[in-house]
Amino acid sequence: MGRRWGSSRHLVRLAALFGVAVLAFLVVRWALMPEGFGVYGHYRAGALDDNRARPVRHAGQAACVECHTDVAEARAGGRHQRLSCEGCHGPLASHASDPGSSSGSRPDPRKTCLRCHEQNRSRPSGLPQIVVADHADEGPCTACHQPHQPGLS
Repeated sequence: MGRRWGSSRHLVRLAALFGVAVLAFLVVRWALMPEGFGVYGHYRAGALDDNRARPVRHAGQAACVECHTDVAEARAGGRHQRLSCEGCHGPLASHASDPGSSSGSRPDPRKTCLRCHEQNRSRPSGLPQIVVADHADEGPCTACHQPHQPGLS
């Protein structure tokens, strides 16, 4: 009987080590798990309240179209008609709520256009892409293209 216990002592040590590892994991998990985690699935319930407390930065397309109907008409039927104004002009909630207090930014056309149109294999094949050095000299894209109706001017 003693010989049998002696040959399985390494298994007892392994089981004890495994038990200590599981216990350590549970203690670390308990210490690091944020309050409310798991209430709404694999999320922290307080994250919803945190997000509600953040100030609104984006106004949305409808807020832009209310005042800028001429731009909306220029974009109608064009390749950029489904893009959000704030995708190029930045967050505009403060401008939409009080147009006199702030103005929308006029982006640098070369940098803004190249964010989407510089050649990159990961982009969809239907998206017009250019190699900047071959396409045009240094200068704004708006010298040849209208940003809201981007065909050639």
